[in-house]
Amino acid sequence: MGLIHVEIRLAGFDPWQELAQWSGHAAAASVFVGRVRSTAMDGRPLQALELEHYPGLCERQITRMAVQLQREHAAGAMLVIHRVGRLVPGEPVVLVAVQADRRGAAQRCSAALLEQLKHHAPFWKREWCADQGIWLEENTPL
Repeated sequence: MGLIHVEIRLAGFDPWQELAQWSGHAAAASVFVGRVRSTAMDGRPLQALELEHYPGLCERQITRMAVQLQREHAAGAMLVIHRVGRLVPGEPVVLVAVQADRRGAAQRCSAALLEQLKHHAPFWKREWCADQGIWLEENTPL
């Protein structure tokens, strides 16, 4: 088992700089960088995506998910950085990195953690199109 680092940020970040600082000695790593899409759920051009969370609770819940998945997949160190606030299309919104002794374990654990984040982490999302904000009631499909 490796260290699990979960961070929710208001300020933007460079995923590649974060990964350069996050190092380990595992044989494999799986990395996912998610960026804000340019279109809203209804297909209109997206001006911004606003994300809110419950500070403290959100980080604890994501950490619990990561610990469980780390055990299930025999994974090592894990890194999760997630943005909140108002983001524009193309901006990084999430970084997930998982290390393991085998690529399959790293990839499966990373994919499972992303799905947990998407569907169970306490984030609320509002899409801004034409200066009107609409709170989302569902997430995008895989």
